[in-house]
Amino acid sequence: MKALLIDDHPLILSGLQSIMQGLDEEVAVVCVETARAARETLAANSEFDLVLLDLQLGDSSGFGLLTELREAYPSISVVVVSSSDANEDVSRAIYLGAMGFIPKRASNEILFEALHKVMSGDIYVPPMIMRTHSSPRAGERRNDEGWSLRHEGIPAADPTTARAQAASLGLTPRQTDVLQLLLQGQSNKLIARALNLSVETIKDHVAAVLRTLNVSTRTQAVLAVSQMSNGGPPLARSDARRA
Repeated sequence: MKALLIDDHPLILSGLQSIMQGLDEEVAVVCVETARAARETLAANSEFDLVLLDLQLGDSSGFGLLTELREAYPSISVVVVSSSDANEDVSRAIYLGAMGFIPKRASNEILFEALHKVMSGDIYVPPMIMRTHSSPRAGERRNDEGWSLRHEGIPAADPTTARAQAASLGLTPRQTDVLQLLLQGQSNKLIARALNLSVETIKDHVAAVLRTLNVSTRTQAVLAVSQMSNGGPPLARSDARRA
């Protein structure tokens, strides 16, 4: 796994790097302090699985850079790590396609757990935000480690229905296989292993699936297929960009 950390505070970068390396001994971490350096790094080599992004960068708006990253590198998971935990910032980041939002004031244990969830394909949102926007229903789980939206906040798509929907959209059998694994939260590396294909080939298939669904992020793809599988129409482009 390869991660890019973007933060203009060297101490924060050092701490995040230590936590990332503690998650997986095989993780490779690259640290940059500016949006410009992030753009140059990705332009030179886009083979990253995860980006941790601070919203307060000296040379750019974090939200602006998030939008750029989601447009240019849709297969890379982006997680916002910010000193802000304002509801509007969290909601905006998720709407723009972030796979998670982690307040910097969170404990190392929470940060570790949140990153583990994201690396497993879940979407992490701070628990106080979910408490603000909804109350628990019967059978729902919530704790101080936040919510796993892929399993709890987004209705699961029935696999048989999802495959039928994929066929109706004109996806190839291989793209349909990729979509089903994507809906399970599998990373490109795990999808490649399951289908005995290269990671580069999987990235091409993921990009094709996102284009077909008329969305720009994996999060939006899950929402779109869930909505279709539960009787709703596909997300329009304008809706997808807000999802």
